[in-house]
Amino acid sequence: MRNWIRLARPGDWTKNVFVLLALLFWLPTHLELGAGLGDPVVARTLFATLFAFAAFCAAASGTYMINDALDATSDRLHPVKRSRPVASGAISSHAALVGGVVCILVGVVLGFAASYGAGICLVVYAVLQVLYNLGLKRVIFVDVTTLAIGFSLRAACGAMAIGVQISAWLIACVFALTLYLGFIKRLCDLTSARKAHATEWKSRAGYDNPLELNWLLGVSATLAVLMYLMYSLSSHAQHIFGVRAFGFALLTPLVLIVIHRFFRRANEGLSDSPLSALREDRAVAVAIGLFVAGVVATLYVPQVRELMGDLFLMDPTVVRP
Repeated sequence: MRNWIRLARPGDWTKNVFVLLALLFWLPTHLELGAGLGDPVVARTLFATLFAFAAFCAAASGTYMINDALDATSDRLHPVKRSRPVASGAISSHAALVGGVVCILVGVVLGFAASYGAGICLVVYAVLQVLYNLGLKRVIFVDVTTLAIGFSLRAACGAMAIGVQISAWLIACVFALTLYLGFIKRLCDLTSARKAHATEWKSRAGYDNPLELNWLLGVSATLAVLMYLMYSLSSHAQHIFGVRAFGFALLTPLVLIVIHRFFRRANEGLSDSPLSALREDRAVAVAIGLFVAGVVATLYVPQVRELMGDLFLMDPTVVRP
């Protein structure tokens, strides 16, 4: 059972936090209108989001199982990946494939339990992961782009689960950030293999040039920060959140800290897992903790909104609904 839990990678379920973003931005408006957490509409929305989150946890674990089963041979040549349950022989490739298919089916069912739109997102995600494992993961840049689209589907699923329109800004920010994290993983794999002198291991997509990876990381990191900052200062954000939108912009230094720390960890060949970074890197843990606290305060603490209203000048052309 311990090996099956490792194969499912519950630590990576933190990546499914993108499903919760639509709820995070939907809830303040309804609370302002006097609806409490016990309100039927709010309660249904919370349950729908939890179903969508659980659906992606199951589906993502299924894709990890299938991916490990298909990559077991190459993983045995990598100093870190060879300890995975399938690569080490603790679980057979056939069993991992069957388990992966079952988990994906469970995820799709849970998605439709949340809403029809969320279920469709899970189906598209499952098809995308099949294509990824059949060949897209072996094409440089296309592999990471496919993964970033998968994370964008998580954000879209969260919105569809609660019946709100999908923000193009939200999808763009999620895509840019996860594109960067995908290249971080490639750099971490390459660095850890070279540090261990695992000359027989080769990147399946051809990420063998650190200079090229650093260029890709530089471009994607810049794109991620710019998208985040542009959104926080956009008329779209001001229309939804009013002056509180400036609070997101004030949190940009924390975003930069986390992006840099992930890059530094990858250069040292350390784990690229978000949970490992939170557990092992104090700077990452503090920065993410402060960022979450800042977002919550910006969205939910009236005194913070009043303070920003006194400090910042809103776009006079923006009229709040």
